[in-house]
Amino acid sequence: MPGGRRGDVGGSAAHGGTRGHGRGTVLHRDRAPAATPTPRRGAADPVRTLLHRHRELCERAVDPLEIAAGLEAHGVTDRTAARFRHRDVFSLAEEMYARIARGTGTPAPSRPEHRDEPRAGAGWIVLSLLPGALGAATVAGLHLTAGRIRPAVAAIGALSVALAVRALLRRGPLSSRGPGRTTGLRSPGARAWTCWLLVYAVLGDGLLGAAVGGGPDELPDGTATGPWPLTTVPVLALALACAPACWAAHLFAVRARRRLTVSRGLDEFAASVRPLLLAVFAGFLCALAVLLAVCGRVLHEPAGLAQTLPLGALLLLARLLTTHGFTHAPAVALGAAAWAEVTAQASVFAGRLPGCDPLAVPVDTLLTAWGPGSVPALACAAAATALLVHAARTLTRASAHAPTGTQP
Repeated sequence: MPGGRRGDVGGSAAHGGTRGHGRGTVLHRDRAPAATPTPRRGAADPVRTLLHRHRELCERAVDPLEIAAGLEAHGVTDRTAARFRHRDVFSLAEEMYARIARGTGTPAPSRPEHRDEPRAGAGWIVLSLLPGALGAATVAGLHLTAGRIRPAVAAIGALSVALAVRALLRRGPLSSRGPGRTTGLRSPGARAWTCWLLVYAVLGDGLLGAAVGGGPDELPDGTATGPWPLTTVPVLALALACAPACWAAHLFAVRARRRLTVSRGLDEFAASVRPLLLAVFAGFLCALAVLLAVCGRVLHEPAGLAQTLPLGALLLLARLLTTHGFTHAPAVALGAAAWAEVTAQASVFAGRLPGCDPLAVPVDTLLTAWGPGSVPALACAAAATALLVHAARTLTRASAHAPTGTQP
């Protein structure tokens, strides 16, 4: 019996040499890189459930990037991808893309190169310059006319600039692209707050300064020296800044889309896009500051940097977020800034009522220290800061740049 066992062992060893050689061959094949991801079958296939859950997303996707953006929009992170035996969401998306094409028996749809990359078209370039041109013509008309003609010129000019901005927001980099994304600020409240902020930039400081002194005694006459002074530099600079805003949005969209194609993880993509967002934002503010200085010099009026730069920053961030499908935070930020200005104005007039003098003390103190422009400066700066922090989190997601609008 012991001998027999030794024989068996020897026999097994003899046969085991072949097995060992075969096993070595298998190990060698395992070390060879696979050209395409191998589907995992059976109960130990963690990707199959994810495929069933996001089958519609995978079937309509034209490349793995759209699947990766959709997965991120549904809360799948690089850490979550590790549970599916992948190093990041992009790797997981590549396997899902390959497996859904094999499962349907049809080849994966081809994606034209740079199909969804925004391009600088002549149409939106002209539209981006149109608000500034109409704004300059309106300001020139106000300086060349007097009497009853001036209010008509102001009304016609304001309407033409508004229509030009509306057309610009429907086309070009400042428009919303892709199914499932909004075209403009659909919320009536957001539109109303935006209009209020722009009207306040023209009339608000003059009204607040006159109200603190007991006025105004007359309606605005369209000049900067009247009883209710009219400020034209901020709105003219903002109208001219539509062109830099378009280029900023275009540059951000193009560069972010390109970095999406080369990134190998969500964290890597966010880390590369965040400096891009800050650079684009700073570049726009520099352009707006130059426009304010030039307009102030030409019109012989104060440039109003302190109150106009925060307003421009707030409007740009709100539009960038809206363009990429995030509309709630811009509406809240615009509303908060507008309410702060409304409250400041109302408190001054409420302080004239008997026994309500303390209501006007905070605004009076603020105006004594820093002037009427401090109210919109503080209101818009606080709202723009909050919106910048929000944009740094949302616009650095892959799903924010998905060409098919996969935001949840």
